[in-house]
This record gives sequence, C-alpha cells and structure tokens, in this order.
Amino acid sequence: MATEIHPQACVEKGAQLDEGVSIGPFAYVGAGVSLGKGTVLHHHASVEGMTVMGRDNEVFPYACIGGKTQDLKFKGGDLGLQVGDRNVFRESVTVHMSTIEGTRTEIGDDNNLLAYSHVAHDATVGSHLIMSSNAAIGGHCIVDDHVYIAWASGLSPFVRVGKFSIVGAMSKITKNVPPFLMVDGNPGRVRTINKVRLERMGYDASAIEAAKSIYRTIYREGLNRSQAVEKLKENPESDAELYQLMIQFHGDSKMGYL
Repeated sequence: MATEIHPQACVEKGAQLDEGVSIGPFAYVGAGVSLGKGTVLHHHASVEGMTVMGRDNEVFPYACIGGKTQDLKFKGGDLGLQVGDRNVFRESVTVHMSTIEGTRTEIGDDNNLLAYSHVAHDATVGSHLIMSSNAAIGGHCIVDDHVYIAWASGLSPFVRVGKFSIVGAMSKITKNVPPFLMVDGNPGRVRTINKVRLERMGYDASAIEAAKSIYRTIYREGLNRSQAVEKLKENPESDAELYQLMIQFHGDSKMGYL
C-alpha cells in the first residue's frame, strides 16, 4: 500500500510517514510529526508539532492537530501529542500539545471528534469518546473510555469524566463527572444513570439495577459523599464491577464530583 502525497500538499523535511498514508491538497505535515499506517489527511488539514499518530486516523479539512498550547505558562521547548489508532477528527477540530517539555497531551483509540470541537493542552482522553460539535475539553482534563460529550458543552480544566458517562448539550462542567451517570445543565447536575450506554456495553438487567442502587445511595438518601461511599462498601454486592468503578472513582476524585 503506497503512500500518496498530493503535489500541492506541504510535508516538511523530517516528517515520518508510514505506508498507506494519504495527504490531500493544501494539507500540512510538520517536521516533527509521525503518521501511522493508513492515516488520511484530507485537503487543508494540518498536523504539526511533536505529534505521533497511530494507524488509520482520519483528519478532515481545516482541523489542526498538534497546535501550540494556549496555556500562558508555556515557556518553549518540544511539546508532545500522542494519538492512538482509528481516530476521526472532523472539520476544524483543534487538539493542542502539552505545556511543559517532557509531557504530552494524549488521545487513545477509536474516538470521534465532531466539527469545531476542542481538546486542550495536557488533556488525557481514553478510547471510544464521541464528542459533538463545539464541545471543549479543558486543559489537564481526564476523559475515561466510552464517554459521550454532547453539543457545545464545556469541561473546566482539571475535570475528570468517568467511564460510560454522558454530558448533555450546553452543559457547564466544573467538577468531576462520576462513571455511568448522565449529567446535564449549567451548572451541570447529575440526572440519572446512563442506562442506554450500559445496555449497549452488554450489562444485563442485574447490573442495571446495581447502577440504579448506586445512584440512589449517592444522590437520593441525603448522605454526604463519604457516607454514601461507605454504605456502598458495606453492600453485599460491593465487589461487583460497577460498585468498584464508583468506589475507585470516589477515591481518585480529590477535587470532588457532581
């Protein structure tokens, strides 16, 4: 599978292109970039900085992947962006490099970032994220696997979004979002469990009931977070996966959660 570079594309000397890479007209690839096998850059797409992309990624027109951090603490140096496999960056998506030399922004596998969405410096994105148009992930955020972030919602810096959760459209998120829950509003509030995602991931009726029980314990029994988690630990089903996911998330959430 041959690499194809359109004669009107700009590929800087030093860029590393694996076999089967396709670069469209007026696309730009910087000198520090490495593109994995089968990756496609459509016309006017840009990948720059010290960006390493895995295989079979697709970058649509006017997306800018690996741009300079907007963090005012930036003091120069070679900053990194690590991208996994089979990610889709739609039109005008922006993903920025890290701020401090020796660190990197990270994106996993099989993510779909829709038009005009943004991933800021030093963020860590897992796999199977769907991020709708105009949504933004702030600096240093952590987004776990199988998350959906809806249209025009925004994550403040340092926020973590837990596995299987959903952030509703136009939501303002300033605290961590627990796993397998639905959050919506400005300011964001937990509404209920993300039943549809859990079902699509293969969780059976008993697991769905466990998720409902966890939700009720934390949000409907008038307990503070520490009291609620202690009650979860005392539950006979506390060794089950969703219980452990929530208990672990509580332990890792130093900034608190919604």
